[in-house]
Amino acid sequence: MAGNSSAGPRCAALVGPYLSGKTTLLESLLSVCGAMPRKGSTKEKSSVGDFTAEARSRQMSTELSAAHCEYLGDKWTFIDCPGSIELFQESVNALMVADVAVIVFEPSVDRAMTLAPLFKLVTDRNIPHVLFLNKIDGMELALKDVLEAVQAVSPKPLVMRELPIRDGDTTTGYVDLVSERAYKYKPGQASDMIAVPDTVKGEKDEARRELLEELSNFDDKLLEQLLEDTVPPPKDIYGQLSKDLREGLIVPVLLGAGQHDHGVRRLLKLLRHETPPVATTAATRLGLKGDGEAVAQVFKTYHAAHTGKLSVARVWRGAFAENTMIAGKRIGGLVSLMGGTHKKATQATAGEVIGIGRMDELKTGSVIAPSGKAPDGIARWPAPLTPVFCQAIHPENRQDDVKLSGALQRLNEEDPSITYGQNSELHEMWLWGQGEIHLQIALEKLKNRYNVASKAHRPSVPYKETIRRPVSQHGRFKRQTGGHGMFGDVHIDIRPLRRGEGFKFIDQVVGGSVPRNFIPAVETGVREYLSSGPFGFPVVDLSVALTDGQYHAVDSNDMSFKLAARVAMVEGMPKCDPVLLEPILKIEIDVPSDFTNKVHALLSSRRGQILGFTPIEDWNGWDRVSAHMPQSEIHDLIIELRSLTLGVGTYRFEFDHLQELTGRLADQIVQANKKHETAEAAS
Repeated sequence: MAGNSSAGPRCAALVGPYLSGKTTLLESLLSVCGAMPRKGSTKEKSSVGDFTAEARSRQMSTELSAAHCEYLGDKWTFIDCPGSIELFQESVNALMVADVAVIVFEPSVDRAMTLAPLFKLVTDRNIPHVLFLNKIDGMELALKDVLEAVQAVSPKPLVMRELPIRDGDTTTGYVDLVSERAYKYKPGQASDMIAVPDTVKGEKDEARRELLEELSNFDDKLLEQLLEDTVPPPKDIYGQLSKDLREGLIVPVLLGAGQHDHGVRRLLKLLRHETPPVATTAATRLGLKGDGEAVAQVFKTYHAAHTGKLSVARVWRGAFAENTMIAGKRIGGLVSLMGGTHKKATQATAGEVIGIGRMDELKTGSVIAPSGKAPDGIARWPAPLTPVFCQAIHPENRQDDVKLSGALQRLNEEDPSITYGQNSELHEMWLWGQGEIHLQIALEKLKNRYNVASKAHRPSVPYKETIRRPVSQHGRFKRQTGGHGMFGDVHIDIRPLRRGEGFKFIDQVVGGSVPRNFIPAVETGVREYLSSGPFGFPVVDLSVALTDGQYHAVDSNDMSFKLAARVAMVEGMPKCDPVLLEPILKIEIDVPSDFTNKVHALLSSRRGQILGFTPIEDWNGWDRVSAHMPQSEIHDLIIELRSLTLGVGTYRFEFDHLQELTGRLADQIVQANKKHETAEAAS
């Protein structure tokens, strides 16, 4: 196997579904490399990866964690990523700076579909990736069945590098299909070389032939050798495997069990010899070629109460020292990372991952260079994931409103897939994310890190109302209290408009029955009323024409005419046959084709109007279903959608139109709104 000693520091991202064992594998990798005296565990809350309070309380990874080590003289950074689909943004960010992805998967036929989003991401981004079948010691399924299920969701061919040796239901070792050597696992130690068992010799020959045939699809020389029944030397096979991995042509498959260190050394050797160097990654994926000033890129942001902001970056070119100036500002300090433990560093060279302290202007995706300018042609950082779940939040202590806004800004910097904003119409702060668990973790962070205890509830729906019948209405406001009184008198015509036309005020007064200087007050009175119509919702799509009126030379003023206009609206609007309007969204749902019919049923159960579905051009075996759906039905849609699609279904939406809603449901909505208004007034 050819060496790769000139590759320099490299970076591998550990990604995969929830409970696949990535954090345990990270512990094993660090232990085998001698980077830690004792392996930690998630259950004991001592692992390097899950170092945050949120991760340890839930016993699951909640954000990416970087750790460095050395193996046979080569420097490595391993980035452990959460497995929950709701925390997929962390995997995206890590993969953008990794030289290789190690996709960790617990062998399962039923859960193979959960790998689909990962395979699409690494394929679309041309990221070399290896499949590590973890927990192989307890695998009860036939390996062939597992590989067939995974191959169905992988755009690139899977290439088995090892054949398991089994003793009953237990996997005791493996055969390397290139060297044709057999090894027996030893918990916590390097495997022992053994003779190839007779029970697997025939299976080994067939598996090795399949490996060579797959590689021959990408190499004419190897194809000629196979046609001539010539056995290529292992050196040539290893070289072809390395080339094909770096070019993203194949997906090598390794076996192991991170908990017992099984297969971990074999994984490290493959990564050492076959992972491309940072210069190759920078050139092929970022378009960063040749020499030039130092360049790094931020892929994670942390905020800590005592140390402030920490920007975690991968150095693509050159070196950064603790006194480096970036756009005229001096770096506030460099640290090397071992999960939550930080150690002061003096510099970071190309390939290394480094923490940069106290540079507030840096954000996830920021390109760092001493000049302050990103190199020409460098690839753009991907946009954050589209939010699919929303909660309205407020601080438990109302005096923390300003504090909450600052904390949410930091939360967004740490995780760009979380967004927030004030809905001025509904007077609610909305927090958007990737699912219910995602936002629960966000609330825990607000409390644990920023001392802002907050509560969340289902966001209100921005219903509107309009009218279906024109009405002419007279309104008068008169008050006499001694001295100057108040007098205003108006005649208005209220007319419905077509949907989407909004509101129009028309001045049709002739003869000076209402002086010109009072007409703006009439419009103000009408507009103020429209914020809450007969049903208690904002009124849209109508016109109000001021046709006539009366005034008093002494008692009339702006306030009198504003109140007269409001009287006319209050008395006239209920006569206009008001109707409730609900917002309708256009939604696009992406799902595997096997689940398309289930999605149709789901949409129908939520009052959705299916517009059609089409195959997704760049995603074989997936459909895009389009529909119109009431906004009131979308709140927990993602929860049910993921339940129906093994967690992989997702959607996007945008506001489309307002639609009339009548009947029992409309009555219930109006009644609930009146109760809410009564409760608000009482409080």
